[in-house]
Amino acid sequence: MKTDTGGSDALYLPDFCTSRATLATVLIVELTALLLTLARQSATIDFMTDLARTSMFLLWIGLAGAALLCALRPRLAHMTVAAGSAAVLALIATVIAAVSLCAYLFGRTPLVVESGGAGLFPARPGVFLLRNVGIGLIVTALTLRYFYVAHEWRRSVELRAAARVHALQARIRPHFLFNSMNTIAALTRSNPPRAEAAVQDLADLFRATLADKGDTITLAEELEVARTYQRMEQLRLGARLQVEWRTDSLPTNALVPGLMIQPLLENAIYHGIEPRLEGGTVTITGEVSGDLITIVVRNPLDPMPGQREGNRLALANIRERLSLLYGERALMKSGRFDAEYIVTLRFPLIERPARVAAAATARA
Repeated sequence: MKTDTGGSDALYLPDFCTSRATLATVLIVELTALLLTLARQSATIDFMTDLARTSMFLLWIGLAGAALLCALRPRLAHMTVAAGSAAVLALIATVIAAVSLCAYLFGRTPLVVESGGAGLFPARPGVFLLRNVGIGLIVTALTLRYFYVAHEWRRSVELRAAARVHALQARIRPHFLFNSMNTIAALTRSNPPRAEAAVQDLADLFRATLADKGDTITLAEELEVARTYQRMEQLRLGARLQVEWRTDSLPTNALVPGLMIQPLLENAIYHGIEPRLEGGTVTITGEVSGDLITIVVRNPLDPMPGQREGNRLALANIRERLSLLYGERALMKSGRFDAEYIVTLRFPLIERPARVAAAATARA
């Protein structure tokens, strides 16, 4: 494990303040109780009674440990991986020792002794305590190792996705840049005002695609980038390029990964419209159903398939970032259907809070 990192990179533990982590804790506790009960095979206590007392004992340990990890999460976040792991192990060992001692003392109370239930409780506190602490440390260490490996895997995916975003930002097709500059040069003689607007659009497009805006931007910003790209291509392709925008029903303050629609429009034009002498129409449709947003981009097929096969960098990048941001709730499908190539995106509707949106508007 790394020992020289601190801060958020070292905090590989899940957030035990969430209901999902609590459920996971209960499941781990119950599985451990089942394994211990099966391993003991007590001849004096029936299986279900043994399982019930073991489950109750371990639930106290598991839930108390989770509550303490939830409360101490801010402090653990500032520790290195090694220090944080040692602190968690020490904390869990203390909880196990405390609960074990309480269980032993409760078994010696007159209420339990007079009711005949003393046999369900340990008779030798030292052995009982040391055994429980040993088992707890082994289970905790294995669980921490799993959390650490899962955290490092997710961090690796995030870094890879960020690298692919940067690669996508830097991957401005040379022919697009050269054609845009040639178009602008021609317009400077025939239509100077339009040439000036084209230069501004090109600058805005580069500024948007190369800016580091974090994980998400608003849907309004993403659509504006795509429309700017359309205007630049429209100067070159003219009437051959038609784009139908059916996105009025989409919430403009919804948060989406940056560079999501523009690369799809770029692919649609490059692979579907540009090779056709008569051109064609790219259709971008958006709708909201419940708490899900669906965006569909479709374009006519290339009349000569295989002549412009891309490396699918944009599609793979978008799919990976949607999965990373929304998990299993995100969906992306692409393929040839009848006479069109269709890409479908579906992801949860998450809107930017009103105060954040107002602050962003003020800065703009």
